[in-house]
Amino acid sequence: MLKIKNYVKVNSLEEAYELNQKKTAKILGGMVWMKMGNRNLTTAIDLSGLGLDQITENDQEFVIGCMTSLRDLETNEALNTYTGGAMRESLRHIVGVQFRNCATVGGSIYGRFGFSDVLTMFLGMDSYVELFHGGRIPLTEFVNMKKDNDILVNMIVKKVPLTVCYLSQRNTKTDFPVLTCTASLVNGCPRTVIGARPARAMVVEDTQGILSGFDTMNREEKIQAIHGFAEYAAKSVPVSGNMRASQEYRSLLVQVLTRRAWETVGGVSDEN
Repeated sequence: MLKIKNYVKVNSLEEAYELNQKKTAKILGGMVWMKMGNRNLTTAIDLSGLGLDQITENDQEFVIGCMTSLRDLETNEALNTYTGGAMRESLRHIVGVQFRNCATVGGSIYGRFGFSDVLTMFLGMDSYVELFHGGRIPLTEFVNMKKDNDILVNMIVKKVPLTVCYLSQRNTKTDFPVLTCTASLVNGCPRTVIGARPARAMVVEDTQGILSGFDTMNREEKIQAIHGFAEYAAKSVPVSGNMRASQEYRSLLVQVLTRRAWETVGGVSDEN
């Protein structure tokens, strides 16, 4: 059971940051996961009065406030146009619409949950977190940082040329994913992200350069590279078993989802 002694709806980020320095204080997001845990909070800090629930854009980037709901991300036309529908695909399986109306992007990213579809998707783009104290940090760096008492204010997505595909495997609809995968060309550079391993999402380093120059390959070269990289990913990505899937099954899924995602990005799937 979650027990809260003091609830404070702050008037500024400065006030929130000061309150959050105590170990028994906590920033409130959508409260969809926090309320399920057992903890005692001296102070619950509510950011909902600070106008951080908006998605704005300019010529260079999208700025997504930390209190933006997952449903607003899912239905945002500009983001879905930019990602070719991949943003919607990464969110539409998460429990249900009512849940996504509550869950926030800030809570999802800051938590760095192993089951997070949201983290897998954002890692596949040129994304940054904007921290109140720490400033802008690439998400690829933030995902491996230790949790501290800073506040995630905004998510930033740079509008670089992007081709992206998001896939996930679930045992049943609305369940936690068994495995998630994002394949993308970020400004022409190949990037593959695997999540729900069941550990937090990770970028698969292509140390052998299998996908190097992918966007300039012909169809046959792409198919060969995709199959080679999918096999490489299955051997390179650490996975383990839990109640939803065995280690062996997840390793197989790494290969299958990586292949399918890159076939879509490369335009060489059976549907093309």
